[in-house]
Amino acid sequence: MRGRRTHGFSAKLHKGSGNRGGKGMAGTGKRADQKKTKVLNELYPYFGKQGFTSRKTEKKRNKTINLQDLNDRFKEGEIDLKEYKILGMGEVKKKFIIKARAASKSAQEKIEKAGGKIILE
Repeated sequence: MRGRRTHGFSAKLHKGSGNRGGKGMAGTGKRADQKKTKVLNELYPYFGKQGFTSRKTEKKRNKTINLQDLNDRFKEGEIDLKEYKILGMGEVKKKFIIKARAASKSAQEKIEKAGGKIILE
C-alpha cells in the first residue's frame, strides 16, 4: 500500500479536521505542547478556573435579608432568622423581635427605633 497515492484509503478519507487534530484551539489539553506557546503569549488567562464557584463556597456565603423585606414578608412579633444576617436597607414599620446570626449597626438602630429588638445568636 505504500506505493499507492492514498495508502489504502479513499481520496476523501482522512481529509477532515478531526484527522488533523481539530480546528482552532481544539485539543489544547494536557498533551497539546505545540499550542502552549500561543496560549501563554496571546490568550493568557486560558488555563485555570474562572467564573462559577463550587457549591461548597456557595454554602459558606452568608444569607442576608434587608429590613424592607421583613416588612413585606412577616407580621409583627417574633421572627426566627438564625441563619441570616439582617441588613439595614429600608424602613421598619412594624415592631419585630428578631433572632438572627448577625445584624448591621444601621439595622439594629432602625429596629430599636421602631420599638423592637434583635437577639444575636
